[in-house]
Amino acid sequence: MPLNAATEAARLSCAPMMDWTDRHCRYFHRQISRQALLYTEMVTAPALVRGGAVHLLDHNAAEHPVALQLGGSDPQELAEAARMGAAAGYDEINMNVGCPSDRVQSGTFGAVLMKTPDLVADCVRAMKAAVAVPVTVKCRIGVDDQNPEHVLPDFISRVQDAGCDYLIIHARMAWLQGLSPKENRDIPPLDYDLVLRMSERFGDLPMSINGGVETLDDAVDLIARGMTGVMIGRAAYHRPWDILSDVDARIFDMPPPVRTRVAVIDEMRPYIAAHLEDGGKLHQITRHMLGLFSGQPGARTWRRVLSEQANRPGADVSLLDEALERMQQPDTVTG
Repeated sequence: MPLNAATEAARLSCAPMMDWTDRHCRYFHRQISRQALLYTEMVTAPALVRGGAVHLLDHNAAEHPVALQLGGSDPQELAEAARMGAAAGYDEINMNVGCPSDRVQSGTFGAVLMKTPDLVADCVRAMKAAVAVPVTVKCRIGVDDQNPEHVLPDFISRVQDAGCDYLIIHARMAWLQGLSPKENRDIPPLDYDLVLRMSERFGDLPMSINGGVETLDDAVDLIARGMTGVMIGRAAYHRPWDILSDVDARIFDMPPPVRTRVAVIDEMRPYIAAHLEDGGKLHQITRHMLGLFSGQPGARTWRRVLSEQANRPGADVSLLDEALERMQQPDTVTG
C-alpha cells in the first residue's frame, strides 16, 4: 500500500520516550533532520480528557511532521483525546500498546493490552471515526507467556480490520512480571525475522520495526529487507548526529538542513533565547543536546560543561560558546 503524505515520514522515525522526547528534544532533532517523523512522549488520554492537561499538547510548528502518542484503553476517551490532538495540529495519532511499566499496567494501557486485541481494535475504530489524520499503533510481539507466532498475526489482523493506518512493532516480547521497564528494553531477545515475516504477510498494512537499531546502516538494511520503515529510540537520542544527519539524504533523497554540528547549535540559539525570555531554564533544552558530539574529540567536555552549569541561576546561551571553546583545549578527550 503506498504511503500517504502524513505517513511518508515514517520511513525513519524517532521513538516516543518518556522524559526524553519532549518538545525541546523534538525541536533539536528537527534541526538535524527535516524529514524524519518525530513522536511525543506518551500522553495519557485521561490526563487530556478528564484532567484538562491540554498543555501536554504544546509543540512548535517547526516540529512537523510530528505524531502524538496516546495511552489509554477506553475507546471513547481515546477518541476524544485523538480529536484534541488532531485539533492541536498533530500529523498522526498513535496508540501505545507497547510500554511495560507498572504505572502503565495499573492504568490498563500499554503492553498489557496485547492480551485484549479486541479492545485495542475498538479503540482504533473509535479514534478513526474521530479524526482525519492517520491512526497508528505501536506494539510488542507479545507479552509474558504468549506465543508471538500465534498472537502477533491475530493482533495485527484485528487492528488492521479496525482501520489502523500504520503499525510499529517493537521486536521484543514484554515481560510484565519480573523485569523492569529498562530491562524490558534489553533482555527479551529481538526477533526481527518474525516482524519481517509479518510485514510480508500483511502487505497492505505499512509497518515499521523498532528495537535495538543502533545505526542508520541498520535502518537502511531493514528497509531493504522489506520493512516500510524503521523507528530508532535510544541511539537517536544519545547519538543524534550519527543517526539523523544523513537521514534526509539516505532515506528520503532530500538535502540535509545543516552540514555541521556547530550549525545545529547556531540554529538552536534563537529558540533557546526565546525560551529563556519566557522564563524557561537553559538545562530544559541543553539536556537533550549532550550527545551532539558523541564520539568526537571534546565530547566529554561538552557534556560536562552543559551538565554542570546549565542549571545554574542566570545560565544563558553563552554557555554553548563556553562549552565549544573548552572543547578546543588540549586536555579534551573523546567520549
